[in-house]
Amino acid sequence: MNFSKQSLASNPPAGIYDVVVYSATPAGIAAAVVAAEACQRVLLLEPTNRIGGMNTNGLNTAETEHMLDGGLGGFAMRFYRRLGEVYGMDGPEFHFESGVAERVFAELLEGAGVEVRTGWALQRMEKTGAKIHSVAVGGPSGVVEFHGRVFIDASYEGDLLALARVSWTIGREAVEEFGEEAAGARFDATIHEGPTRDDSGRLLPGISCTRDQVREGAADREVMCYNLRPILTKDPAWSIPIPAPSSYDPLRFEIAAGWILRMVQRGWTPSVGDIVDLYERRNGKLEANNCQAAVFSLGLLGGQSEWSVADPSRRAMIFREHVDHFLGLFYFLQNETRLPEALRREAAGIGLHTGEFADNGHLPSQIYVREGRRMRGRMVMTQKDVTETPAKGDAVGISTHFIDCHHVRRVEIRPGCFANEGRIWRRGRAYQIPYRALTPDPSECANLLVPVAASFSHVAYASFRLESVWMVAGHAAGAAAALAARQDGEVSKVDIPQLQNALRADGQIIDLTSIRSLEFEGGDGGWVET
Repeated sequence: MNFSKQSLASNPPAGIYDVVVYSATPAGIAAAVVAAEACQRVLLLEPTNRIGGMNTNGLNTAETEHMLDGGLGGFAMRFYRRLGEVYGMDGPEFHFESGVAERVFAELLEGAGVEVRTGWALQRMEKTGAKIHSVAVGGPSGVVEFHGRVFIDASYEGDLLALARVSWTIGREAVEEFGEEAAGARFDATIHEGPTRDDSGRLLPGISCTRDQVREGAADREVMCYNLRPILTKDPAWSIPIPAPSSYDPLRFEIAAGWILRMVQRGWTPSVGDIVDLYERRNGKLEANNCQAAVFSLGLLGGQSEWSVADPSRRAMIFREHVDHFLGLFYFLQNETRLPEALRREAAGIGLHTGEFADNGHLPSQIYVREGRRMRGRMVMTQKDVTETPAKGDAVGISTHFIDCHHVRRVEIRPGCFANEGRIWRRGRAYQIPYRALTPDPSECANLLVPVAASFSHVAYASFRLESVWMVAGHAAGAAAALAARQDGEVSKVDIPQLQNALRADGQIIDLTSIRSLEFEGGDGGWVET
């Protein structure tokens, strides 16, 4: 389905929207559909030309399947059930294809009567007192202003909340701020031998800093790494060669070369799957991802730091850097003569899948922004809320994902030795998502909801940062926005029991008693019932 990309300036919709949603991420789509089913007019604005966020850009899994034992309902389950129908299944499907997900999202939006505009990015917003009354978006034909009663920022980066002058943070809190043992900078236990500097003594690309510049447990503005989520294949019928990067610097892969060669010397027979996570999907597709267990993978460690606060031109450059990192890694694996021949031959047999992203050279058009700005709302969820005090009186949804943070950066411990830093892998359990974590201080902004860049600490956010969980939060935001729009637009005044009843009636799971209590045994990959 093709949404409107024409000049809105020539024929702007009249009147005021009940709800304006910024960013057609899965959470934004959930919010828009739920609000539209209860409101008269809902507008969904998407800055790119593709709806669906990462679910239509290579992240093709519910990812948190343990929530399926009663933890997922509402819009999220509606989406997965619709996918199941497309695939001819008697039930939901939790592993899918980007193009299919895009079509299903489009059908859900059309069915709800949501007005969707793609290719229009946020430029500015206007507030009267503590209320947003309009946002202006820009595209190829100019800048257009839209008025609304309630606004939802469903962007990964928290762009609208920042413009609205809502309190936010980015990066990691210190251990002392919330008493979180997993907070702040944190080194892997394993120190790796390998090149850390070039011939002139400068740190190699991919090494962010030296050990004396990092204090373990200290706060900083660093977030977990990002990466491209390309769809690959080993099937010649679907494959085209992975192109060389626009700029290839062998020094960027010296760390990878040293790591692989050391492992070979110790008797390891490396494969591409040891370096890049490859998940099998339909039609010969391989969904690629950063491999957390690898020393070097698709995650561009250190390359994510500026993204959320960067302007559009800088974000375009950072995006290109991530694309070149992926392309460069496979160029390296296919062509570096020091590597084992079997590894090079395997890498050469992997190509881009021609069944996805035909409008972008068969590459995704977004990078995986796992974490951006985080609002400082009416309540900040912390590690304790996730692991020890899961019940919340204003619950609007449930997450059971464990605390799962990818690496942040690579640090030289001393010349010739380095360690990756920032990964967190902690036991988790079912916990309730409170409405207060989705809403700003009303004195800062009274008519804004934030289901993605929500009010969590860095540690707690690592259990919240999945598309399926964000859809849960998006559903809650859409239902709350519909209630607020019928009154004065102030989201903090929404009656919580009324909201909870509306959510339950729409299939949203908000009660801990509705699911089995599951706890994650951190690091062993398994779940145990408790």
